[in-house]
Amino acid sequence: MAIYDTLGTTYGLTRRPDPRIAARIHAALGDAADVINVGAGTGSYEPPSTVLAVEPSQVMISQRPPGSAPAVCAVAERLPLRTGAADAVMALLTVHHWTDLAAGLAELRRVARRRIVVLTWDQAVFRERFWLVRDYLPSAAAFDDTRAVPIERLAGLLGGACIEPVPVPHDCTDGFGAAFWRRPEAYLDPRVRAGISLFAQTGEDALAPGLTALRDDLATGRWHDRHADLLTLDSMDVGYRLLVADSRSPG
Repeated sequence: MAIYDTLGTTYGLTRRPDPRIAARIHAALGDAADVINVGAGTGSYEPPSTVLAVEPSQVMISQRPPGSAPAVCAVAERLPLRTGAADAVMALLTVHHWTDLAAGLAELRRVARRRIVVLTWDQAVFRERFWLVRDYLPSAAAFDDTRAVPIERLAGLLGGACIEPVPVPHDCTDGFGAAFWRRPEAYLDPRVRAGISLFAQTGEDALAPGLTALRDDLATGRWHDRHADLLTLDSMDVGYRLLVADSRSPG
């Protein structure tokens, strides 16, 4: 997670929780009396019932807002918590960073008494539907191929899960990878790219040719001609998925 000691320095500028996505996550958590957020980052989407955040980057922890739940510097693969420590555990846009996916998910199942909620993305859908990686940034798409977790594998390691699409609003306030699908100019802003691990880890040199092509297509109007259909949509399914699993923790 050393990437977030660099990536995380400007995270708060572009990564603000979107209330519509928050509502989906909180509904998935149900009536959990206490929640632990694993891979918590700066604390986005934590419900009031959050009792602890687990995050390996001190840079990210330092950006948690005043009044947030207490945070411990630790990794998902070795949670410093007793079995059945909370009603629910959530892990949002984080499992692709873990060094041992199976160990991390086993820890989630151990710690959660009732429910596990994971937000991730389906790479096959993302690659096909998100115009930026499909048409302009093939190197970023190739990088995502190496780290994306197949949804079926993730559900299997969770012991089975309900899989829910999470459409991205056209004016999404949380600047993750495909958040600006209807605002293409945003991807030309290095501050936006700095808050998206896909682009930060791919590297500016590899992105440069595609970003130049995007800039040209926006200047000439070609992008708007090709994607006129997108400009009529209020939200879009670009592959983000919420997995909701019942835990079998002995408590």
